[in-house]
This record gives sequence, C-alpha cells and structure tokens, in this order.
Amino acid sequence: MREGVAPSRVFLPQGPWQCLGEFLVQRFPHVDPAILQARLAAGQIVDSTGTPQSAQAAYHPGGWLWYYRAVPDEVQLPFDLPVLYRDEHLVAVDKPHFLASTPGGRYLYQTALTRLRQTLDLPDLSPMHRLDRETAGVLLFCVDPASRGAYQSLFQNRLVHKEYLAMAPWRLNLSSPLERRSRLEPRPGHFTMQEVPGTPNSVTAITLLSRHGELGLYRLEPLSGRKHQLRVHMSALGIPICHDRFYPELQPYNDSDDHERPLQLLAETIAFTDPLSGHPRRFTSSRRLALHQ
Repeated sequence: MREGVAPSRVFLPQGPWQCLGEFLVQRFPHVDPAILQARLAAGQIVDSTGTPQSAQAAYHPGGWLWYYRAVPDEVQLPFDLPVLYRDEHLVAVDKPHFLASTPGGRYLYQTALTRLRQTLDLPDLSPMHRLDRETAGVLLFCVDPASRGAYQSLFQNRLVHKEYLAMAPWRLNLSSPLERRSRLEPRPGHFTMQEVPGTPNSVTAITLLSRHGELGLYRLEPLSGRKHQLRVHMSALGIPICHDRFYPELQPYNDSDDHERPLQLLAETIAFTDPLSGHPRRFTSSRRLALHQ
C-alpha cells in the first residue's frame, strides 16, 4: 500500500513480444510510450519478486507485473467525508457528490476509499458496496478482511434495506406509491443502461413524499441492485432526476464538473441486521439535496 493506494498488476499472456517494452506499449495504448519508458527506467514496474524491470527485459509469458497507477494532474475535490460510524469491523461515511467511491479512471487519490485508508490508517479497508460518483450519501466499508464475506453476503442476498431521496419533476397523472419493474441491459457501446423487453431484472419502489412547485421529493427503494437502476427507472417514468447528465439523454462529455449542479440523488439510509453481532444497524445521511432546502 502506498498512500492508501494498492498496487495494480497486469498478466503476461502468450504473444509475439520479445521484450517487456513492446508488450507494455501495446497493452496500454492510452499511455504515452515515453511515460512507460520513464516508469521502467525509474524502477516503478516490478515482477512478482519485487525486482524492477526494464524495457529491454526478455518477455516471459505466464507471469505478472506489478505497478502503482498514476493520474497526472488529478483534480483536487474540496468536499468533506464525515465518518458516521466506526468499529473494528465497519466504517460508515457520508459521501459527498462528485467523490468517487473507489479508484478508477481519472480519480485515484480523490476517492472515498483512498482518503479513508490514509486518514483512518486502515490499509486493509475495502468497500462493501458502491455509490455512483455523482450520488451522495451513506457508503459502507469493511475494516477486517476476515469479516468482509459475512457483510458482502448481505448485499448478495438482498438483506440490506436502502432508501434514497431524489428531486425530480412532479407529474399529476403519476400514481404514488408505485413499483417500476423492467429489464435493464447495457447500451451497446455505452457505459449507460437502458430498459429492454424481457423478464424484469430490476425493481424500484417509488413514493412521492412532497411537492415543491414543479418538482417532487421522492423516496426510492431499490429492491434489486442494477447499475444506474434508479436513474433509468425515474427517466423511464418521464421524471428524470434533476441534473442527471446521463438520462434520458447522455450529455456531451465535459471533463470538469459543475459543482453547483449536483445530481439530486441521495443515499439517505442503509439498514440491516449485523451478521456478526445480530444487532440491527441503521445509518442515515445528514446531507440535504440542494433543491430540497
């Protein structure tokens, strides 16, 4: 572990490469070859024994290379990450909008996982579930690797009750409460999801809590755990969540976030029976949606 970041690894498959430099340039086409050469020269890419490798080193298929990801000019996010609860097994935090749950893409250190590993000095901390980077609210982590499986099984067996709040358009002809059932599949060539014909694989309970002019405050209870499920279901009902840049239409890519317009979706509550102690657990966010003040 280095500053809260675990090393990454890459497998060396069978192939035509004569040296490691040739393989790495082809394996990571999005990385400038000069950067790869510099990292090799600095001893930042090692084999399974920890021995630094060179670009000219012979290629031996079947092995692994280890390295630490680097994100040049990573954007610093000026948002706090309050800890709601901590014991020897669990950490519950109140994640802000725009902070990624775990490292990926252009975020490495500016993620909930990396921050907590550093600030709490918990190098073995691991996520029990994830929230979209655009979504705020309660996020759970496991402290002890030996107990992670017990908690993870709660999510796999749908024994965790989640409640979200969302601000979205109000519709006179939309009954409440209601259930949205549909089949969600990835859009071909996209990271977004879509409803398609077929047996439903996603269910969301939706309740209008209050009306605020042309908007409504909704409680969303996912009874399944599909990617972007809440966002897709609300959009399909004609009431897309306010400030959603993905649904109903994917907005043009912009590598900078508008911090004044966060997605109006909050993971307000998570509740379950602790598999180790048998005690009921309930964690609630103290955040408020910007359009519900």
